[in-house]
Amino acid sequence: MRLSTNMIYQQQTNGVLNAQSSWLEVGKQLSTGKRVINPSDDPISASNAVMLNQAQAQGSQYASARNFASQRISTEENTLKQVTNLVSDAQTILVAANNGTLSDDDRASYATQLKGLRDQILNQANSTDGNGRYVFAGYKSDSAPFTMDDNGNVTYRGGNTAISQQVDANRSVITNHTGAQVFMTLTSNAKKEPDGSEGESNIFATLKTAIDALDMPVAGDESATTDSQTALAKAMRGLGNSYNNILSVRSELGSSLTELSSLDSLGDDRSVIMQSQMSKLVDVDYTSAISSYTMLQAQLTASYSTFQQMAKMSLFQHN
Repeated sequence: MRLSTNMIYQQQTNGVLNAQSSWLEVGKQLSTGKRVINPSDDPISASNAVMLNQAQAQGSQYASARNFASQRISTEENTLKQVTNLVSDAQTILVAANNGTLSDDDRASYATQLKGLRDQILNQANSTDGNGRYVFAGYKSDSAPFTMDDNGNVTYRGGNTAISQQVDANRSVITNHTGAQVFMTLTSNAKKEPDGSEGESNIFATLKTAIDALDMPVAGDESATTDSQTALAKAMRGLGNSYNNILSVRSELGSSLTELSSLDSLGDDRSVIMQSQMSKLVDVDYTSAISSYTMLQAQLTASYSTFQQMAKMSLFQHN
């Protein structure tokens, strides 16, 4: 087979260009820190990297969701902590007020104190978060869940479904209970009335019963005194039941915060593992890349030298 001067020249040119391309490719890997820059560099690794990147993005979204859920749950827990203290104060007042020897003025004074505590509890029940959304309104969080008329009757107008948040692939937690669940619900072991009937579940109705009883003059009227003491005893049972229900909700919130913390730790571990896997798929091995870069650079230099020598030669040159 005969080789022309042009063919020899073209072969040498191709050799130099190929060597230069390989050298520049390794240089690009060193500068970017990535072994797989384009899908064509390693189709299998690139495909796995895409799926892994999607899993990382999903993990990041769940992490943000857990942070959001923790904030909302903490807001509700802090609010109910205040409510617990207020209910405890109301119980103390009822114990002191359930005394048949008190004057009507003393009873009225206790009624006034209970009204103040009721108003504070109502204010907490209508509290908002940092975004102005009502904490205990369920999905109707744009309006106050509780309203009170001129007679002291409190009505719940919020949503009936608690707000939940998905915090992991297969886990959702309640971030905001409805006002009905907190202030108008009894636990399964709530004390019943002496006749066996269910106790009052509405904490505001319970307080109204006590306030009305204390506002009623009973001086010198044994029947009225007895009725008042009966009403106060019922209110004490009702407050005790409501207090226990609020504690039950707080316990659930505490468990959710603990679980969110555990899920955060698990999510951090998964993130580290996926980052390591991603690095193995697409990141450059600097030791190997530097070795290849040096070798290819030497090859390219040799190719340049050979090309320069060959460029001076011709089939028509003879010694």
